[in-house]
Amino acid sequence: MLSETMEKALNEQVNAELYSAYLYLAMASYFKAVSLNGFARWMEVQSLEEITHAMRIYGYINERGQQVILDSIEGPPITWESPAAAFEDAYRHELKVTDLINNLVNLAIEERDHATNNFLQWFVSEQVEEESSTNEVVQKLKLIREAEGGLFLLDQELGRRIFTIPPGTTIVAGMVG
Repeated sequence: MLSETMEKALNEQVNAELYSAYLYLAMASYFKAVSLNGFARWMEVQSLEEITHAMRIYGYINERGQQVILDSIEGPPITWESPAAAFEDAYRHELKVTDLINNLVNLAIEERDHATNNFLQWFVSEQVEEESSTNEVVQKLKLIREAEGGLFLLDQELGRRIFTIPPGTTIVAGMVG
C-alpha cells in the first residue's frame, strides 16, 4: 500500500505525463501546419510514449491497491516561432520531467518505500534517453540553421521514427498499461 503522500505524488505524475502527451501532440499539429510532416511524426511518437508512461504509473498505483485520481490537464501552447523553438521547448520540458521523476525518487527514499523506488528507476533511465533524443534534434537544428535544405533532410530523418511499446508495458483491452 502506498502512503497518502506517495499516492498523491504519483497521481500528479500521471497528470504531468498526460500533459506531456498533450504538449507533444500540439507540437505535432504545429509541424503539420507548416508542412514538416517528419517533425510531426517524431512528436506524435513522443506523445504516444508519454501516454505509455502515464499508463505505467496508472497501473502501478492500481497494483498497489490505490485509486488513480485524474485531474484537469492544462492546454499546451499551440504555436512556436520556429521548429528550433519548438524542440528547445521540448528539451526544456524533458528537463522539467526529469526533475519531477527525481523528486518522486527522493520521496520514495525518504518514505523508505523501496517498491516505489524500484519502480521509478525505469523512469530515471528513460529520462536520460528522453533528454538525449530531444537534445540531439536541438543540436542538429542549430547545425543546419544556415544550411540550405538541411531542414528538409532532417524532416525526412525524423519522419522515420517508429513507436515501440516499452519493455514491461502491457496492453490490456486495447489500453496500454
